[in-house]
Amino acid sequence: MALTQAQGAGTGNGPLGYDQSPATYVSLGDLVNGTKDDVRDLYVSAYGDQGLSGLVEVIGAKKSAGTADHTTWFEEGRLGRRVTLASNAVTHLDGVAMTDEDNGVRQYDVLLGGANRYLVTGATTTDAALTMVDMTNGAAATGKSGTFTIIGNAYPQGTDQPAKPFQPRLTKYENPFVIVKETFHVSGSQASNIGWVNVGGQNMWYLKGELDARRKFMNMREGMLVFGEKNSTAAPAFGGGAPGSEGYVAAVTDRGGIATNPFTAAFNAPDSFDAVIVEIDKQGAPAESALYLNRDLSIKCDSQIAAAGMAGGGIGAAAGFGAFNNNKDMAVAMGFKSFTRGGYTFHKHDWKLLNDPAAGGASDVKGALIPLSVIVDAKTGNSHHSLEMNYKSAGNYSREMEHWVEGGGVLGYNTGGEDLAKFNYRSECNLCVRGANQHFLFK
Repeated sequence: MALTQAQGAGTGNGPLGYDQSPATYVSLGDLVNGTKDDVRDLYVSAYGDQGLSGLVEVIGAKKSAGTADHTTWFEEGRLGRRVTLASNAVTHLDGVAMTDEDNGVRQYDVLLGGANRYLVTGATTTDAALTMVDMTNGAAATGKSGTFTIIGNAYPQGTDQPAKPFQPRLTKYENPFVIVKETFHVSGSQASNIGWVNVGGQNMWYLKGELDARRKFMNMREGMLVFGEKNSTAAPAFGGGAPGSEGYVAAVTDRGGIATNPFTAAFNAPDSFDAVIVEIDKQGAPAESALYLNRDLSIKCDSQIAAAGMAGGGIGAAAGFGAFNNNKDMAVAMGFKSFTRGGYTFHKHDWKLLNDPAAGGASDVKGALIPLSVIVDAKTGNSHHSLEMNYKSAGNYSREMEHWVEGGGVLGYNTGGEDLAKFNYRSECNLCVRGANQHFLFK
């Protein structure tokens, strides 16, 4: 028989009593379990790898070079000019509305519209109507409306040089840095507990929490670089002073292209992927681009490629790999499948961020076309990737990935009096999208 100790209230330091009644009887098997629980020491990732793809680190550039509150860069405009006329009056120049400023058209400029060419015989610096003649028959051209391209000029003999000289066309862009933070706390008691889960070779449960907190921080940082918004100057600052930062989606929405369901029909169908190729060609896109797609769009792309009869596995026989040091194996190792269409090579990759309903899957963005190019800054002449992730830094101090631990003696950290270890994470970063006109979002 096993004896159970029964200590009632108020026994104090007096003698202990032993109750042998059947109500308190337990068997030896209840006291000693001779079999260890069969608990697996590897935890189950029920939602798969929830880490993000590292988009900008794979196809862009990463620089710890931020020394101001924002990053500034310059982009050149087209060398050619397009003017929109309404009854011969210039209303827009390269899509920008004109009022009383220089309308960009000079006397003796030649305008191309469809099958017709018009010579400007009289132009002003305001929005007054242009005087033009049809170069086919010499007749006066009046009441012309639509968009025309200035293809050149034709001066009579003995005339002077143009009165209005050519001006370089630069556009200045700025993007503030965004500060992303996270923290994880573990008490001294929890830090000393042994758990069933094996984390990096140790059965310390707090290590799992710290690992997840770090991964969540990295996901939040990339989420802000992709979906962040720059605070409008007309609205109150976010968070009592936080400026916000323009993410990839905002930049391409503002300055790039948007296509809806480009892989739902054959390549040559209206509004299909071929239409996207035509548009990026107009924007001077490089020979290679990356397609970052969510799972639904990736499957549709594979089906479209198969229907087009391209080489097996989605690898086009004539695909180029200049972006990967001309190494096909490197592209495959990085998770890219490539095909060639219309003289362009596209490297397709799944975008984990857009597959996760608890992350970017909640947006209406299904993917993106990102040029794998190097952009030359129009002012400095320096070369940069079309996507560039920047971090604040000064000397040996970088805010790319700051990590420090505070504690009241817990885990050996002695910076306070709390019975806690506080794991802190911080990053100050931004994303520069250069040549956003060459990018496309898929929705």
